Amino acid sequence: QMEIHFDDDSHYTLSYEFLRVHSPSAEVRGHGPGQETLQTGKRKVDILSVDPVGSYAIQPRFSDGHATGIYAWDYLHELGSRQEQRWQTYFTELREANASRLPAISVGQWNPKA
Repeated sequence: QMEIHFDDDSHYTLSYEFLRVHSPSAEVRGHGPGQETLQTGKRKVDILSVDPVGSYAIQPRFSDGHATGIYAWDYLHELGSRQEQRWQTYFTELREANASRLPAISVGQWNPKA
């Protein structure tokens, strides 16, 4: 989890999964309304590193290889203040897509001739 404190005395604890599925990157948000990509299987994602982007943002590198989201401080504040609502929307989208927060497990195919 990432704990963030702001100058207005607000502070939030955001899970890495939450940050990953709400990445502000074009890969996740698309280039316009209706182009969003539902992020699935991110339950166990970690953050490997965080780089500053000037004085206005951070850029985390996630364990699933995602590293293009630039999280401005005002976006992080908005994520924190609307965390419960955003989680509920995400859970609803997962249910409607019959998708899971858990990563897919690769299962080999049995070949009796091998």
